[in-house]
Amino acid sequence: MNPPSRLRAADVVRVAGAGLRGRPLRTVLSVAGIAIGIAAMLAVVGISTSSHAELDRTLDELGTNLLTVRPGTRLNGGDAKLPTDATAMVARIAPVTTAAATGAVRASVYRNDHMPSGETGGIAVLAAGPGLLETVGGQVRAGRWFDAATAEHPAVVLGADAARRLGVRTPGTRVWLGGSWFGVVGILRPVPLAAEVDAAALVGWSSAGRYLGFDGRPTIIYTRSAETRVEEVRAVLARTANPTAPNEVSVSRPSDALAAQRAAGFTLSAQLLGLGVVALLIGGIGVANTMVIAVLERRSEIGLRRALGATRGHVAGQFLAESLLLSALGGLVGVAFGLAATAAYAAAQGWPVVVPVWATAGGAAVTALIGAVAGLYPAVRAARLAPTAALAAQ
Repeated sequence: MNPPSRLRAADVVRVAGAGLRGRPLRTVLSVAGIAIGIAAMLAVVGISTSSHAELDRTLDELGTNLLTVRPGTRLNGGDAKLPTDATAMVARIAPVTTAAATGAVRASVYRNDHMPSGETGGIAVLAAGPGLLETVGGQVRAGRWFDAATAEHPAVVLGADAARRLGVRTPGTRVWLGGSWFGVVGILRPVPLAAEVDAAALVGWSSAGRYLGFDGRPTIIYTRSAETRVEEVRAVLARTANPTAPNEVSVSRPSDALAAQRAAGFTLSAQLLGLGVVALLIGGIGVANTMVIAVLERRSEIGLRRALGATRGHVAGQFLAESLLLSALGGLVGVAFGLAATAAYAAAQGWPVVVPVWATAGGAAVTALIGAVAGLYPAVRAARLAPTAALAAQ
């Protein structure tokens, strides 16, 4: 009895590769279908993870112990106000390490004194209390922050958005503020936990009272406290800032907005990942379609191989190997494009590039699964072809 015929794994791969090379256009299109799905899935996961890493880095740098106090609304529906000494009272809370305030000033700011009235570009004018920059975690991009001299005189520090809207790029220029010229002494970098500062022209607290009629009432108080006692401070802030009407005080934690942004990012990523799965499914269907057509077109080849001694297992293994090879090529191309897209987008945004290992490994596993599933039916169909029927189809 003759031993059963066997094909080595290397021979199966060679035969499968020859079958794919015989139809290059169809092979490229099938590979592209798988690659698009894998690239989409990996890019979604990679960009989302990089975004979350940037948010975590921002929170680590800025801290989660910043609380803000704002006036709420009165019971009769009017706008409430904080007492003039609210910042000092808040600073006396034991766990509070720093407290600083801004106050809204009734003034407009323009690039020059020829601008039409009312066209402020949405730039607010705020009085800045001592220690504001340190408390909100801000940084000066150009120039300097207020010192003892500039806080008393007509000087202004522009937030990042305010400087852009006014067209001011360097300190040393002047802006028309509240009907007088103010010298720009500094321009800030964006402040993630205090977006209102980005869109404001900041003047010294004393200067605002002297030149702009500021009443000295804070509109936002920023506090930093010990990390382990944030909730304790949060519980007493309203009563401390306005003892006579604590119900008219609003207390918030700006870092909560970043946490919510991260949660929203996860939701959006899940939706985009679903689209990637759909694209991958379509690619798998394309592979299955390619293999079914290949079986129909190559019936004479299958019949000849069977007549020369190839077993059903040989034929099934050949077509299954072709399907797996198609998917593997698509997976490699997709992983490469997904990693490149993630790196390019993260670099453009200034984020760290983070691609989870499980995503790359999962992409490879999914392509293998798709190749096996997509090639199973065509392989079985090819193996079931009788040699005489296959040769007769020629």
